[in-house]
Amino acid sequence: MLSWKGALAGAVLALFGSQAWAQQSATLDTIRARGHLLCGSHTGMAGFGQPDSAGVWHGLDVDLCRAVSAAIFGDATKVRFVSLSAQNRFTALQSGEVDMLSRNTTNTLSRDASLGLDFVGVNFYDGQGFMVKKASNITSAAQLDGATVCLVQGTTHEMNIADYFRTHNMTFTPVVLSSTEEMTNAYNNGRCDVQTADQSSLAVTRATSAKPEDNLILPEVISKEPLGPMVRQGDPQFADLVRWSLYAMVAAEELGLTSAGIGQQMDSSNPDIQRFVGKSGDLGQMVGVDNAWAYNIVKLVGSYGESFQRNLAPLGFQRGRNALWTQGGLMYAPPIR
Repeated sequence: MLSWKGALAGAVLALFGSQAWAQQSATLDTIRARGHLLCGSHTGMAGFGQPDSAGVWHGLDVDLCRAVSAAIFGDATKVRFVSLSAQNRFTALQSGEVDMLSRNTTNTLSRDASLGLDFVGVNFYDGQGFMVKKASNITSAAQLDGATVCLVQGTTHEMNIADYFRTHNMTFTPVVLSSTEEMTNAYNNGRCDVQTADQSSLAVTRATSAKPEDNLILPEVISKEPLGPMVRQGDPQFADLVRWSLYAMVAAEELGLTSAGIGQQMDSSNPDIQRFVGKSGDLGQMVGVDNAWAYNIVKLVGSYGESFQRNLAPLGFQRGRNALWTQGGLMYAPPIR
């Protein structure tokens, strides 16, 4: 027989559960009324976020925004990309100029706790490094004492490099630029001996340069740079939607689901796949969208592995830390259940 305490606990759970399900997302309502998602993206970074000659955006960060669009509308094309610099990206999100930010932004305590914004996952694990001209004969960061270093203002790299040189009793002269493009131009024109950025950014710069073989990325990684999307605080349902859209892409790779093959899995007897494609449960409703939300993400955008292969593999990127946890990497999706 159920005790009065158990009955009361059940009633409270039911009350709060129903309130959570009924909770509306102001951001989601605005996006639906507008007819498209506004995504804060790069000023141009191959492999992560960049428009092609026809104005169509491509990249790992871009695909995450398309995934959110697919979850909301069942259409991955209902998203507009807004180019944002390192300096104005947070203000644009705070002011409502964009609905979400997806452009190689490092999760740090100060950013997470002081900007009125929330990180909602990691879509690329990175670390800060250095790139030099091979002709300099520099092969290690230990040889950079007294170097002139180009870096971008408004990034975590400013504090990281100061900490690194101080810790190793070395000195450097910073040349602080407003964008990656300006930093690369300064480096190519001899204004600095070395440029420092996330290793992913350095790899893109090297791969897309006129003579990649003339440049060397040093082996040292001087920081942790977990890069991921951000949303405004105060709208937990929209934050959950963006977070779980990322997780859905990772989970799809874990389950072996692809854009080409997911349609054949609709009648799968695997309970995890049944929940994923929306054949059982009401998981989509919990984040304010259709129960086929995850199916739509994979069908229209693809898994995390497909996105990586499409955008980064052609530039020479290896999975490394961004491989699935089952393959020695850090990519791991909580259960979608």
